Amino acid sequence: MTGPTRRPHRGQAGPRKTQRKPLDPARRAAFDVLRAVTERDAYANLALPALLAERRITGRDAAFATELTYGTCRVRGLLDAIISAAAQRSTDTIDPVLLDLLRLGSYQLLRTRVEPHAAVSTTVDQAAIEFDSARAGFVNGVLRTISGRDEHSWTAELAPTADSDPIGHAAFVRAHPRWIAQAFADALGAAAGELDAVLAGDDERPRVHLAARPGALTAAELAAAVDGDVGRYSPYAVYLPGGDPGQLDAVRTRQALVQDEGSQLVARALTLAPVEGDTGRWLDLCAGPGGKTALLAALGGQVGARVTAVEQAPHRAAMVADNTRGLGVEVLTADGRDSGLQPGFDRVLVDVPCTGLGALRRRPEARWRRQPGDIPVLAKLQRELLAAAIALTRPGGVVLYATCSPHLSETVGVVADALRRQPVRTLDTRELFAPADMLGDGPYVQLWPHRHGTDAMFAAALQVI
Repeated sequence: MTGPTRRPHRGQAGPRKTQRKPLDPARRAAFDVLRAVTERDAYANLALPALLAERRITGRDAAFATELTYGTCRVRGLLDAIISAAAQRSTDTIDPVLLDLLRLGSYQLLRTRVEPHAAVSTTVDQAAIEFDSARAGFVNGVLRTISGRDEHSWTAELAPTADSDPIGHAAFVRAHPRWIAQAFADALGAAAGELDAVLAGDDERPRVHLAARPGALTAAELAAAVDGDVGRYSPYAVYLPGGDPGQLDAVRTRQALVQDEGSQLVARALTLAPVEGDTGRWLDLCAGPGGKTALLAALGGQVGARVTAVEQAPHRAAMVADNTRGLGVEVLTADGRDSGLQPGFDRVLVDVPCTGLGALRRRPEARWRRQPGDIPVLAKLQRELLAAAIALTRPGGVVLYATCSPHLSETVGVVADALRRQPVRTLDTRELFAPADMLGDGPYVQLWPHRHGTDAMFAAALQVI
C-alpha cells in the first residue's frame, strides 16, 4: 500500500520549475525592432535609434543591439533558408514571432562571436516566455541543428552551384533576392564580374557624407571643423569619421547638410549642363526631402538663379521648406505630373521615386521588402514625371533625370521612352560628373558603392529641342 505523499519541510527543495530569463536589453531591443519590421513594415534604421533612446540603451549594449538588428534584417533570406533546412519545414509554416526569434538566434550563431550556448539559451527562454515549453523545444532543436555547422557549410549545401547558376549562387551567398542580383548584373553589363563586390557593398555600413553649403563655407573648412576628410569627387563633400551629424554646429546652423556624395554630384551636374541664355529659372520637380534642392538653391544663388520645388506629399514638402530655409526657394505642394506651373524653365531636376535598390546599404530590410512587381508601377510613374519635366523645360533647356536605382527598367528604359516620344536629345552626362571616373559607357552615368563610395545613382542629361 502506498503511503501518503510527503511534503518537503520548510527550506527543503521540492521539484523545481524551470526559471526562464527574458531577453537582455540589447537582444530585446533587436527583437522588438524585428517584430516592428515584420508586423508594421517599419524601417529598422528609424525604429532602432528611437527605441534605444527611449530605453536609454547606450555603449556596448547599443552597439550589440545595432549589430543584431541590422545584420539580421540584411541576411534574412539566407537565415530563412538555413532555418527551413534545419527545421525541415517552410518558414511560411512557422509562427511569425517564433520565426523572428529563430532569425535572431541564428544570426548570433552564424555571424557573431556570441557563444553558441548563450545564443541558444537566450532565444529558447524567450520562446518559452512568449509561448510554451513545446515551442521552446522546437526553437531549441532548430538552433542546435544550425549550431552544428558554420555558415560556409550551410551555404555550400543550400546555394545554387556557381557553375550552373552564378548569379543565383552570388545572390544566396551574399543574402540578396535573386531578382535584385540579376538586376545589378544587367546594369553592370560587361562589368558583371563585379557583381560580388556590388552585393558585398550592400552589407557595409556607409560613411556619413556632408555637403558644405556653397557660399557659407568650403569643404576644407568643414572638414577641419568636424575632423573629417574632404571628398573625392564633389567639391562640397566631406566624409565624417563617426558620431551623430545632427549634433554638429555646421549642420545645426545650416552651413552644411547630411547628403550622400552621389546626390551632391547629381545636383551639381544640373548646374554644369550647357544652357544658352540661362534666365535663372530652375525647377526641382520631385524635391522631397530637399537635400538636392538646398544645394541647387545655394549654387543658383551665386549666379542669380531661383529654384522652384515641387513635392506631392505635404510632410515631405514641409521638409523641403525646412531644409531650404533662407535660400529663397518657392515650395509647391503638388503632383509633379500636373503641377500647374508655367513652362519655360531653364534647368529641371527630376529625381524620381524609385525602388531604392541603389541604397540598400542604408535600409537593411529593403532588399527583402521590395518585389519585382514594384517595377512596372514605378517605371510608369517615372516615365510620366520625366515627360512632365520635359514639357516644363524651354527649348535649349536641360532636364536631368536621376534615380537611386540601377535597375534598367528605371534607368535607360525610362530615358529610351522619352527619346522616342519627347523632343529631347542626350548629352554626355559623364562630363558633368568630373572628376568622377568609371561611370559606365555613356552617355549616361551610373555610380556604384563599390567604385565610388556613393549610393548607386543613375543620371541622364537631356536637352530639349
